[in-house]
Amino acid sequence: MSLVCEQKKSVRSFVDIEVPSDILIFNMDLSVIIVNFNTRDILRDCIKNIQNLKVHIDYEIVVVDNGSKDSSAEMIMEEFPSVKLFAGENVGLAKGYNVGLKNSTGKYVLFLGSDAFPKERTLDGMISVLEDDQSIGIATCKLVLRNGMLDLDAHRGFPTPWAAVSHFAGLGKLFPKSKIFNSYFLGDKDLSKPHEIDLCISHFMMVRRTVFEYTGLWDEDYFVYGEDVDFCFRAKKVGYKIMYLPMFEAIHYKGASVGTRKESADISKATKETKIKMNSETTRAMKLFYQKHYKNVYPSFITYIVLFGVEILGKLRK
Repeated sequence: MSLVCEQKKSVRSFVDIEVPSDILIFNMDLSVIIVNFNTRDILRDCIKNIQNLKVHIDYEIVVVDNGSKDSSAEMIMEEFPSVKLFAGENVGLAKGYNVGLKNSTGKYVLFLGSDAFPKERTLDGMISVLEDDQSIGIATCKLVLRNGMLDLDAHRGFPTPWAAVSHFAGLGKLFPKSKIFNSYFLGDKDLSKPHEIDLCISHFMMVRRTVFEYTGLWDEDYFVYGEDVDFCFRAKKVGYKIMYLPMFEAIHYKGASVGTRKESADISKATKETKIKMNSETTRAMKLFYQKHYKNVYPSFITYIVLFGVEILGKLRK
């Protein structure tokens, strides 16, 4: 039977927490962790897709429901009794990931959006690559949007001041193959071949469980957005490679839960309140990441310009 429990209402930031030794213990190949927020119907399809894949690994599915009002948790209990379910208030994506991580047992952990659908061979194939190269800590696949376009958020460079400025100024679109002007999306890389990247989004992020021993848990100061950028930054900092593996694919219904993307306007049931909050969270995450990782790296005048620019961007988005 499914297990339903309340999430902790007060969880400290990862910097204050020693990684529990028991989360480093595994007894199966893969844990698929999905944090859900009001995407019941898409979540159902997501789980069915995983269960219908012809895989040759032992896996479990863990769903953390963040206070959904659409009976998502009830649907899981009724239709998917083998899925581990943890339901509580909306504590954000990073905290949800930590809840799932602490209650999973896979050697590898796939953090998956409820709107992401791996294709055949993707799960087995990616685990095989990570098994062969122990230096890889995180990997992602080729994410394809419903319109057939690539989701380039799965193929990112770190948001340095120059990368961010060139991106938001539109230089990346003018010079899509430029290493200088499109470092935000690593435009100089060959997207048809496997290669190392800086970061990928957590809607499809496969992580070697032992990585958390060196990085700590997900940083719970991020509510939504930025948590994946931060985690990848810390993983690279301790020496792990992050790989883009385009020979494996997944479909991504981008923005289904947050409701801020045109690509998913026809399927998202996000309220106006949710959309406003999500827009504000994007710029809050930018500030948080810069202050945490770059503030002491760049001169104070650069910091002032960056934070001022983020403030303006936030107002425009509202």
